[in-house]
Amino acid sequence: MAPPVFFSEALLKGLAPDKGLYMPEIIPDFSLEEIGSFTGKKYYEIAFEVIGRFLKNQIDDNELLALVKDAYNFSVPLERVHANNWIMRLDQGPTASFKDFAARMMGRLMQYFIGRESRNLLILTATSGDTGSAIANAYYALDNIEVVVLFPEHEVSERQRKQMTTLGKNIRIISLDGKFDDCQALVKEAFSDPDLDGMNLSSANSINIGRLIPQIVYYFYAFSSLRKGTGDDNIVFSVPSGNFGDMMGGLLAKRMGLPVMKFVVAVNENDEFSSFLRTGKYSRIEPSRNCLSSAMNVGHPSNLARLVEMYGGFMDEKGKIIDRPDMDMMRKDIFPVSVTDEQTRETIREAYKNHKVVLEPHGAVGWKGLTDYLKFENLTGDQLTVTLETAHPAKFPEEIREIIGIDPDLPDSLKGLENREEYIDRLKNDYQDFKNFLLEKY
Repeated sequence: MAPPVFFSEALLKGLAPDKGLYMPEIIPDFSLEEIGSFTGKKYYEIAFEVIGRFLKNQIDDNELLALVKDAYNFSVPLERVHANNWIMRLDQGPTASFKDFAARMMGRLMQYFIGRESRNLLILTATSGDTGSAIANAYYALDNIEVVVLFPEHEVSERQRKQMTTLGKNIRIISLDGKFDDCQALVKEAFSDPDLDGMNLSSANSINIGRLIPQIVYYFYAFSSLRKGTGDDNIVFSVPSGNFGDMMGGLLAKRMGLPVMKFVVAVNENDEFSSFLRTGKYSRIEPSRNCLSSAMNVGHPSNLARLVEMYGGFMDEKGKIIDRPDMDMMRKDIFPVSVTDEQTRETIREAYKNHKVVLEPHGAVGWKGLTDYLKFENLTGDQLTVTLETAHPAKFPEEIREIIGIDPDLPDSLKGLENREEYIDRLKNDYQDFKNFLLEKY
C-alpha cells in the first residue's frame, strides 16, 4: 500500500510506487442547493468549483480560476435529439475530442506545480486514438516538459495519427507493433523500473488522477444546464467506455452529490466489463478486439481498479480480484451494454435517418447503450438523459461516408493535417527496446 500524498505529488508521479492508482482519500461533496447554484454558470466557472474542492489549500483560488478559464475557452454544446434525450458534444476543443477537457487542465496544473518546484518532467503516455493527440497538443512547447506517446501502429485513424505526429519540438511519437494494451504495459513497466528513476517520469493517461478529476466537471455542467429546477431532478448518463476514465469521472460526480439515476456503461466488443458485471467473474481480453470504435479497444481497463476500490473491493495491477467489490451496489448504479460493429453502424444510420444527428463510432456505441437501457426499463422520453459524444465525426470520414453518405464538415483543428510533415519513431513490442530508447533520447 503506497503512502498518502498531496494532489500535486500524485499528479506529477502519475503512478503510485506500488504500481497502484491514486484515489482521493476523501471525496468532497456538494449539497443539492449548491449544485442548483451552478445553473446558468459558464463551464469554466463550474470547473473552478468542482476541481477546487480537490485542491483546497494547494493552489490559490485566483491562480486556479485563471487556469480553468484558459483551459476551457471553447463551447460545450448540448444537442437535443428528441424528447428529453440529449447528446453532449465534447468534441469542440483544439483536437476535437473529449480528451481535451482533461489534457488541457492537467497540462496547466503540471506546469504550475513544476514551476513552483523548478523541476523537469518526462511524460509517458499510451493512446488508442484521441488521448495522444490531446496530450500532444496540450503539452506542445510547454517549458520543462517532454512528452513521449506510444500508439498501436494499425489501430488509429489517419487524422488521429497526424494530429500528434506533425508537432515535433518537445513531442515524440512512437508507433508500436502491438495493441493499445501493449503500449500501456510498456508505460507502466517504465514507471516501476528503478533504472529510470532519475528521469522524473509522469503519466498523462487516465491512470493519472490529474486526468480523472477534470472529467468530473462535464457531468455537473450537463445536469446544471438541463435540470428543471425542481430539486427532484435525476439524470441518466450513457458513457462510451474504453479505459474507463470517463466513467470514473461520472461515478465520482455521483459520489459528490450529483443526482444520477443510472450510468449506462457502453463498450464495444471488448466486453470484459459487461461480462464481469453480469457473471461476477473478471477475465481480461488478450489481445483486445479491433473494433470500429478504435479508442475503446481495451482488453483490460486501467481504471477498473479504481471502480473495484470504490465499491469496497481490491483488484491488483494485473486484473486479479483480491477482494470482491459490492456487486449488487455496482449493478444498481451501472447498466452495462456491449455493442457490436454491426450495431454501431446501424445506430449511426438510424440516428441520421430519424433525427438528422451525425454520430461517430464511439458516440454511436453510447447512443445504442442508452436506447437499450430505456427499452429495458420501459422509460419514457420524459426521463432526462445525456449521451457523451466523445470525438468529432470528421475524425472518421471514411466510416461516416460509407454509412450515411456524407462528409462531415472539418473543424478548424483538423484542417490542413494532410499537408504536414510527420515525425514518428517505430519500435517493436519489447520493453528492453523501449527502455533503451528512453535512455538514449533522454
